[in-house]
Amino acid sequence: MKDFKRAKRHIELSPGESVRILRELQELSQNELAERCGIPQSTISAIENDRVQLGVERAKVLARALKCHPAVLLFPGWDVEIESAA
Repeated sequence: MKDFKRAKRHIELSPGESVRILRELQELSQNELAERCGIPQSTISAIENDRVQLGVERAKVLARALKCHPAVLLFPGWDVEIESAA
């Protein structure tokens, strides 16, 4: 165990990157996600490329379509252990 190295922190993600990753994991195109949630494809593209802020209301709509909790999209880099110790 003396050679044990603690795992490094996870990579930092933006809310837009978390939307893109979840969409791609579900094998959805931007157009398909747009149809599911009613947000224009151009807006989804802008969110994924961090040109438009996600915002709480859009996060709720996208989370429903992506079947996840909105916090997963809004706070992708949140570390419960570090934040609860602060």
